[in-house]
Amino acid sequence: MTVDRSPPPAERRRPIQKLDVGVITLVILLFAYVVYRVDYVLVYDWDWEPVLNFIVTTDPETGSWMVNLLVEGLMMTLRLAFWGTIVAAVIGLLMGLCRVSGDLFLRMMSRLYVELIRNTPPLVFIFVFYFFISSQIMPLLGVEEFAREASPTTQKVIGLFFSPIGLFGNFLAGVICLAMFEGAYITEIVRAGIQSIDKGQWEGARAIGLSRFNVMRDVILPQAIRKILPPLAGQFITLVKDSAIVALISVQELTFSGIEVAATTTRVFETWIVVGAMYFVVCYVFAVLFRRWETSMPQDRR
Repeated sequence: MTVDRSPPPAERRRPIQKLDVGVITLVILLFAYVVYRVDYVLVYDWDWEPVLNFIVTTDPETGSWMVNLLVEGLMMTLRLAFWGTIVAAVIGLLMGLCRVSGDLFLRMMSRLYVELIRNTPPLVFIFVFYFFISSQIMPLLGVEEFAREASPTTQKVIGLFFSPIGLFGNFLAGVICLAMFEGAYITEIVRAGIQSIDKGQWEGARAIGLSRFNVMRDVILPQAIRKILPPLAGQFITLVKDSAIVALISVQELTFSGIEVAATTTRVFETWIVVGAMYFVVCYVFAVLFRRWETSMPQDRR
């Protein structure tokens, strides 16, 4: 029996209704009211130029354009989200497999990990785990010594794909903290994806003599991954926003840069509006890309 893997037909777009027009009008009026309150009631003197200079600026020697503190912070945020998602996906996959394991100890261990993370405030977890990593694990691994003593080529690679050499230890600690935190949610995504596969798949595979390991590897996971990938992509967007909490442990990502810019320019409203807009644009672009990728994925039809 052949499986039709052609994408499903596109949904017909619903025409704009009167309710849509009403909601859009209310949003515009609400936005106009907020602008009015800020402009006329608070009597705030807007000045965007000092903040915008921290996005891009000119090199005083060559006169060429160069990125400034806020863009550098945004790039650090994207690096944190990228590496954090990879490490969190590995942790989530392993713990998700433990969650559906037949071994009681593995199930209890993974359940304890998930419940500990999900029921601990993020800031408390980040502070405790970060200082444990920084004071115990990083010196033991010799990360900072490795970065300082590496060849110039290796240092350039570290600076391009990770962080400046002086912040390499902090960067890795921040990635591990975020990965441990997000890994608990990915664990539940993996568990739900595996458990969504029909039990008949398990029974049929075991009936032909496959071991539990082979059933998981060859039958269940290939089907579960198709259901896991879309929410995993969404978790990347969540991690972009959640990376702001590592600003409290001196990892110089976008929020940390925004704090420095606000303190330097004293333009608090302008700074955080720009920072919020940068987060929104990045997350929205990724959301659109992931949505298109998800709709283009072939669907199994039985």
